[in-house]
Amino acid sequence: MERHRIIGFDLARAYAIFGMFIVNFNFCFGSFQDQTIIGQFLNLFTGNSTSIFIICAGMGISLMTSNHINYSQQDKKKHKSTILKRSWFLFVLGLLLYNWWAGDILHFYGGYMHIAAFILYIPKRYYLTGALLAILIFHLLLLIIPIFTSWDMTLFKYADFWSIKGFLRNTFYYGWNSIFPWIAYFLLGMWLGRLNWKEPKIRLHIFFVGLIFFILFEGLRKYSIYKQFDRQIFDYINADYFPPYLPFMVITTSFALMAITVCIWIGEKFEKNLIIKWLSDTGKMTLSNYVQHLTIGMLVFQFISGSEYTRGYLQMGKIVSPAYILTFSF
Repeated sequence: MERHRIIGFDLARAYAIFGMFIVNFNFCFGSFQDQTIIGQFLNLFTGNSTSIFIICAGMGISLMTSNHINYSQQDKKKHKSTILKRSWFLFVLGLLLYNWWAGDILHFYGGYMHIAAFILYIPKRYYLTGALLAILIFHLLLLIIPIFTSWDMTLFKYADFWSIKGFLRNTFYYGWNSIFPWIAYFLLGMWLGRLNWKEPKIRLHIFFVGLIFFILFEGLRKYSIYKQFDRQIFDYINADYFPPYLPFMVITTSFALMAITVCIWIGEKFEKNLIIKWLSDTGKMTLSNYVQHLTIGMLVFQFISGSEYTRGYLQMGKIVSPAYILTFSF
């Protein structure tokens, strides 16, 4: 696919990785309660960058196998084997990284890819069905297992990750980016990757679908504040990242649809621009950038800020200013 590479996808990945820089540095060194303009700006990236990161990953898998209709059985087995190997590499890398960064996404990412390897060549409409099913399964699990089991919500610390039962709960149900419901983003990305993004009408359609759902659900959140809904209903509508209830999933998905289409438009319009090229190159190296910001980046920021690195747990010590976090992230 390299010869037909769409720069806009790389720009979307760049946006996602910079957003994750902001969210993760803010989580460890800042405060989500900061009400300054810059502090509230940093909070806008919560959830949105991760959703775009996962959606783009799903799109990448689809784009990699976009000519599957012409594949022989041997070609299909080869691509499936390649994706399975990548999934296990990411899974193992993520588990190693977990000891340093408890909010790791890579082992979940490996899980999404492993499942994707077995559904590469099905009709694309089933990807949307699978995405909806993943969200439904998560909500059914809410009725069976309390969502905060094993969680210390004062520090966002999970107690029994390395036990069999705790690991399975965390991986499939209520880890930071657990299979259910977060694979819904990946499956949506696989569906999007099967579309003809060179067709302007398709981009416009995707953008306005995102815009409509974003307005509807953000409007619902504002309405819930105005009407003073029952506390449980209010918390369900306004939950942000954890737990990832349906309204959060819809809002972040709709934002991602708009952001990706805008990135594609920018990439086409300013393809020769040096900044766009730089951002595009950044988007091609999301894995390297992700690992480096959580290792080298955290250590450097700890040193220059004088604050303690929390290994992915909520910051309880010295709070660094949001302006400082934003500057360092870029």
